[in-house]
Amino acid sequence: MANLLIREGRPAEIMLVEDNRGDALLAARAFRQAEIENNLTVADTGEKAMAMLRREGEYANLRLPDLILLDLNLPMMSGKDVLTALKADDALRHIPVIILSSSAARPDIAGSYDLHANAYIVKPLNLENFTDVVRSIEQFFFMLAVLPVADQS
Repeated sequence: MANLLIREGRPAEIMLVEDNRGDALLAARAFRQAEIENNLTVADTGEKAMAMLRREGEYANLRLPDLILLDLNLPMMSGKDVLTALKADDALRHIPVIILSSSAARPDIAGSYDLHANAYIVKPLNLENFTDVVRSIEQFFFMLAVLPVADQS
């Protein structure tokens, strides 16, 4: 089965919202090894992620992501705040959001789903496990699931 992105002949656009540089580098490396061609954009704060998603200022020509990986523990604007803002915005709410957090706490998991996260994954600790997670994400979201196509205008 081919996904719409593959049929469109373009790389998958993925946004990672992660303030931990080590985790962001681990994710970037795993996505470089991915089977699906992708463009990974990293935002290191919730505020920057929202500016990018709303295509404000220097981000005016940025393509909206097909998928967002969101850390909960961000400085100032938390991941839950970002998720709330995303799902309240008519132009952004269609984008699937996977929470990628080091927390396995039940309140964080339940709270994320209450805010309409599409999935919750506890961060793997090493590259091999992170690569396995990335492969699972790409297989589901980019090979099996049919994602909505956003208006990029």
